[in-house]
Amino acid sequence: MVFALLLLVIICLIGIYEVYISYNKITVSDYNIKSNQINNSVNAVIISDLHDNQLGENNEDLINEINSLSPDIILFVGDGVNSDSKDSKIVTNLMKQLCKNHKVFYSLGNTDIDYIEAGISDLLKELESVGVTILDNEYKDINVNGNNIRIGGMYSYAFGLNDNNDVDKDTMEEGVYDFLADFQDTNNYKIMMAHRPDSFIFGDASEVWNIDLVVSGHNHGGQVVLPFVGGLYGGDQGWFPEYDKGFFDLNKVKILITSGLGSGKQKLPRFNNPPEIVNLHLSK
Repeated sequence: MVFALLLLVIICLIGIYEVYISYNKITVSDYNIKSNQINNSVNAVIISDLHDNQLGENNEDLINEINSLSPDIILFVGDGVNSDSKDSKIVTNLMKQLCKNHKVFYSLGNTDIDYIEAGISDLLKELESVGVTILDNEYKDINVNGNNIRIGGMYSYAFGLNDNNDVDKDTMEEGVYDFLADFQDTNNYKIMMAHRPDSFIFGDASEVWNIDLVVSGHNHGGQVVLPFVGGLYGGDQGWFPEYDKGFFDLNKVKILITSGLGSGKQKLPRFNNPPEIVNLHLSK
């Protein structure tokens, strides 16, 4: 009886610790991608899904960790706020600090959109006021270390809402087909910030669109990460998602998914799933 009680206490303490580190202990994941379109190396930091989490006082730990990586650009792939956040101060303060020394691009996630539609505050204006470049069905052509790079941002699905989820202009959200067709029409290295990886993994989207790299978040790495199994649940993919986090080479598209920095009001807290910064190295 005493042994069973002790074992239960140990299991509970381990559980509490795993939840704690999943919101507080930053991890950095390094990825290397080579392309003939990149002449001089580029270092991009990718983050997402802050959900009002604070890593250190005023996110100082997160800011210091990102600065230590000396990024050429920072890509924030959505969900800085929660749907019911009282204001946007946590994410705007983070963006303000990062914009002091870096070029920061931001694409919208589902909770950002919910927050905006609830009319709590003008998130887009607040982010732009601190120096963030917001890309929502838009793109920018930039030069980084002598490399021409096209960066886009979208939340919509890259396929049609038909029986097979095939790319079909008539069943896609208005303007998305034309946006993607225009986006891919360049010799620049193309990076699309798409909060949901599901936007490109369903149907024939990855076979149709010619995009060098899609960067995503949304799935929180499966939220609960089970040893030897992986993520428990992820977005449109449901239970035990195949594309929970990491790098995937899918037909014409490479997809890099970060598990993000926090989570909103989920049925289960993040578990065995530390906040992640992705440090991406692009080179020839």
